[in-house]
Amino acid sequence: MRLWRNRRYFLLSLSAMVLPLGISAAAGQRRTIWSAKEAYDALVADRARVIDVRSREEWRETGVGAGVWPISMHEDRFPQRLMAAKALSGDRDVGLICATGGRSAYLLRALRRAGYDGYMDISEGMLGSRRGAGWIAAGLPIVPLQAALALLPEELA
Repeated sequence: MRLWRNRRYFLLSLSAMVLPLGISAAAGQRRTIWSAKEAYDALVADRARVIDVRSREEWRETGVGAGVWPISMHEDRFPQRLMAAKALSGDRDVGLICATGGRSAYLLRALRRAGYDGYMDISEGMLGSRRGAGWIAAGLPIVPLQAALALLPEELA
């Protein structure tokens, strides 16, 4: 009986030590995936900036999310423009959106590996994916490409 009590005491002590470690590790991890609605709400509340990394052809076909910066990963100077967008964003997070979440997830992984944080993946994309319906199907506002480009800060053009 005494051995059983000592074993229980040991297991309870061990779990009491491990639980706070698990909580602090979880608290230190930031959520890196947003829904389109969460990204739009953060954008409207001025808590985030959003970058559409699709091609110009894709922007022409569907438009660009209202308030979203069109900075194509398929064009020259993309890394410099991406870093400039983060600098212009200050302490705000920067959401990355593409068509269905593949390119934005790839970019987020590359940024994380390189040691950059403050970026989020809007992985349902503009057109939807297994993560959700997407910006367009969610009924979030869209503007024509020319309007989005006209509102793009000069440093990002």
